[in-house]
Amino acid sequence: MNTSVHSTARLLGAALRALLVLTVVCGVIYPLVVTGIAQAAFHDKANGSEIKAGGRSVGSERLGQAYDLDQKDKDGNPLPDPKFFQPRPSAAGPNAENTRYKLVVSGASNLAADSKTLLDAVEKRRADVAAFNRVSPSAVPVDALTASASGLDPDVSPAYARLQAKRVAEANGLPAARVEKLVEDHVDGRILGFMGEERVNVLKLNIALQELAKK
Repeated sequence: MNTSVHSTARLLGAALRALLVLTVVCGVIYPLVVTGIAQAAFHDKANGSEIKAGGRSVGSERLGQAYDLDQKDKDGNPLPDPKFFQPRPSAAGPNAENTRYKLVVSGASNLAADSKTLLDAVEKRRADVAAFNRVSPSAVPVDALTASASGLDPDVSPAYARLQAKRVAEANGLPAARVEKLVEDHVDGRILGFMGEERVNVLKLNIALQELAKK
């Protein structure tokens, strides 16, 4: 009996020591080491790829955001600000069809390609984007009609950015050629020259636009 009690106590002691050691190693030392390496080698990315303008944080390079007026349409949805380049639609948030980058959740709408709800939403977006930019509905690129898988895509295609240039130039009282050049200057190529597609980061483009408008 005493031998059994002694063995049990020894096993409990070993288990407790292992728990304490693993807690310190995995719960304290490892996180501190990883955090230290991240801060030293990838400081910008480790802190959320934060972008600053005018001395204050205005967003993240990796997260899309809305550029809206302090007004709403008849359905209660925010109206996009014509002075800014607009991102692609977002399906993130509690109301996938009407949410404009409310960072509540990340995700797609999960609607099937033949869903009437999705098809109706795409056609409405086509009409809205065409009217907002005063172009033909057939000129609206696909990324202006569909949300990304994450719902938080910070980039648009060069085609969508170019489509918006004339409207943005007029709203800001700028020459169209200067805004068009600004768009071209912010086109990022494919990763390593062959992966993905060309893209334009909307936040960076809008910051550059504001700087241009001040001149």
